[in-house]
Amino acid sequence: MSEENNAISTEKQQEIMEKYDPDAGGRELTGWLGRLAFIGLLAFSLFQLYSSTIHPLPAQILRSVHVGFGLVLIFLLYPATKKNRKFNKVAWYDLIFVLLSLVVGTYWLFFYERIVTQAGALTTIDFYIGVAAVLLVLEATRRAVGIPITVIAILFLVYAYWGRQMPGFLIHRGVDVDNLVQSMFFTTEGILGTPIAVSSTFIFLFLLFGAFLVKTGVGQYFNDLAVTLAGRRTGGPAKVAIFSSALQGTISGSSVANVVTSGAFTIPMMKKLGYRREFAGGVEAAASTGGQLMPPIMGAAAFLMIEFIGVDYWSIAKAALIPAILYFTGIWIMTHFEAKRTGLSGMDKEEMPNRKAVFKQLYLLLPIVAIILFLSSGMSVMRAALYGILTTIVVGLLRKEKFRKLYIVAFGVGFVGYVIYGIATGGFELVQAFIVGGMVTVLVSYLYDGNFAESIEALVDGARTALGVVAATAAAGIIVGVVTKTGLGLKLANSLVSLANGQILLTLFFTMLAAIILGMGSPTTANYVITSTIAAPAVILLGVPDLAAHLFVFYFGIIADITPPVALAAFAASGVASSEPIRTGLNAAKLAIAAFIIPYMFVLENQLLMIGVDNAFELVWILFTAISGMIAIGAGLVGYWFRKVEWYERIPAVIGGLSLIYPSTMSDVIGLSIFIILLGLQFLFKRDKIGVPVYRAKPKSSHGQEA
Repeated sequence: MSEENNAISTEKQQEIMEKYDPDAGGRELTGWLGRLAFIGLLAFSLFQLYSSTIHPLPAQILRSVHVGFGLVLIFLLYPATKKNRKFNKVAWYDLIFVLLSLVVGTYWLFFYERIVTQAGALTTIDFYIGVAAVLLVLEATRRAVGIPITVIAILFLVYAYWGRQMPGFLIHRGVDVDNLVQSMFFTTEGILGTPIAVSSTFIFLFLLFGAFLVKTGVGQYFNDLAVTLAGRRTGGPAKVAIFSSALQGTISGSSVANVVTSGAFTIPMMKKLGYRREFAGGVEAAASTGGQLMPPIMGAAAFLMIEFIGVDYWSIAKAALIPAILYFTGIWIMTHFEAKRTGLSGMDKEEMPNRKAVFKQLYLLLPIVAIILFLSSGMSVMRAALYGILTTIVVGLLRKEKFRKLYIVAFGVGFVGYVIYGIATGGFELVQAFIVGGMVTVLVSYLYDGNFAESIEALVDGARTALGVVAATAAAGIIVGVVTKTGLGLKLANSLVSLANGQILLTLFFTMLAAIILGMGSPTTANYVITSTIAAPAVILLGVPDLAAHLFVFYFGIIADITPPVALAAFAASGVASSEPIRTGLNAAKLAIAAFIIPYMFVLENQLLMIGVDNAFELVWILFTAISGMIAIGAGLVGYWFRKVEWYERIPAVIGGLSLIYPSTMSDVIGLSIFIILLGLQFLFKRDKIGVPVYRAKPKSSHGQEA
């Protein structure tokens, strides 16, 4: 495949990441400081693996050490200001913060028995350790995540202390400093609460899984596979971006990171073909943001949902499948219609990768297939992640021809050996046989190959990726702790329902606004924690199932990344595309219109979440009508179907599409009637215009000039 399309340098990618993703703005240390950071990151990953597999720890110890690792490494790797981001230099006050974080992170480890048995009473040292923990978490969050979530956490602390001075329904008796400190760090309701519990278990392991996937080269393979399957189609590069970004979402938990990684490859291709810069950036931003919505591996907030509503992860992933399919189908349809409207074809044959070579590497997708099988079998999320990591290492070994036969033999020996052992002892499990075979293969690779170094690098990369999540979930724990201590959640839920006069649509609208506003600059994890404790209860009060209400706020928290005026993913895409940021954001929001519609639909009719679906025919019918609805909405918004859609056809097309997406018999009849009439009009009138572009976009050279 031609290399000229990849016009964005690694340096430019990093610059864009640092501008729009706070988590990417760390120091690159060298010398003894670099070695110290490397050892710290490696120790963090090894500790998490140790506590997950060999020796499970009490919740308070696991969570506090997890927070401690995060704090130490953040103060080591993230400067106080971007101006102070000097290579190989750590300020003296950062070293003090590192030492304080070390004390805070190990305090529970050394004094666990005393703290547990003293029934909430704090010594003077306990008090100061608790104060230090809160302040360090707030400062680490500001550095690694950003100012918005830090300010929100501070406001919640202020609300807890000055409760008696609050107006109206917000008033409460107030929480004194001792009780506040005690609840924030010496219970499992504050910093060490549910958010950090999920971060220290499910999220961290899946971030490691993503890091190991990257080491196998699967990221580049996603691009090659996407080009092979979609590159020659109408408007090919845009469809490549959609397909590639949906796959990239399995290894990247950040919309901005996904945009920059995939966009550096796809946006120049789209511009070269003739797509407008703002449209090209919008396609990539919308598709990359949707990566967090696509099962099997969704955004980190989906793992928080496990604890918040008490369902297994597979139920969440299964419920999110149809909405995710509709989301990407909507973007695919709209890019297709835009390509037809502007006369854009697919990529040239010489730009395509070798088809046989690409399909020969389909085995690189095995780790993702394995994760799906593990989760669907009822296996715990943590075990599925661990086995997924092992599968990824084994699959990565298959790329190396030198020792491939040796690895196959090693796997066979381990597999057959366990089968014989299992049959002899009467405890045979097929999955366990595969795992043992994989473990033997990995051990052999460490002895005969340089694979050990790659695994170490993956462990370090995974830990570094987790730092922003640790800070965000610790800050979110402060917010949840205040909500629990003051009863704020129920008060706000009741007031929200009252403000909406008990109307479900108005309540959903206010909840959507809250999620989008909070998401403008806050990470998805923190956004979800806040909205799920404050806004989601209001929706649940009106009789909506917990899963539907939580997925509603989850969706809009993610879509905030492409919703102007603060649309970080769209702004990052504009940096890659050299386009106008707000117009890029508006294009992204238009392309992702499904994300603004579907959450309302699955709350009002839970069948879209496969809740209450009795048979396969019903599920197929729901998919058929919903996809038909997206076709009609796409045609109405873009202004093209088989030919140009006239202005008087566009509004009925959108109305018909909405009717088809809403899963009810009456709305289906209305929607299908409009759909068939509009389809007939496309062929009965102006037949000579069928397939004729409204205007023909001019392809660009590799430097963005018209050819």
